[in-house]
Amino acid sequence: MQRGFLAGGAEPVADAAGLTDRVGALVKRARRAGVPVIHLQNDGAPGTVDEPFTPGWELLVNEPAETVIRKTEDDGFAGTPLGDLLEGLGVRRIAVCGVLSEMCVSATARTALARGLGVVLPHDTHGTYPLAEIPADVVSRVAEHALGDEVELAPSATAVTFAPAGV
Repeated sequence: MQRGFLAGGAEPVADAAGLTDRVGALVKRARRAGVPVIHLQNDGAPGTVDEPFTPGWELLVNEPAETVIRKTEDDGFAGTPLGDLLEGLGVRRIAVCGVLSEMCVSATARTALARGLGVVLPHDTHGTYPLAEIPADVVSRVAEHALGDEVELAPSATAVTFAPAGV
């Protein structure tokens, strides 16, 4: 949930304001439930909307005490401590949200599934851009279904429930 994709810099993803509100509400519910909230922050190449230490690189829904893991690949597990962190916290199931549906969201969800984690993907908490003549909502929907039947596709953020790790 980086500013450049949602609130400035380049053209925002489809329904950026709504997406930001829904993800923000989901994260607040997770905080209230006492579950870990981990933010992945992409370090884009020089000149890109998510170039480190530019306004577009900033996160939108994080709190100072929450873990932020910087990454350079679409997959949030690739070359990062994410897997070890989740294992150390006893996490067995994660909710994935953010941008871009067919890139970072999908790659991170795939690796989580491959690592044996349960993955919940709320339909209304990930977004992307249109691809040529394909509308953004169709791109997002295809990305969801390309994950296969192991992922739990929640109809909305409000349908997601949280339980502390180990429960």
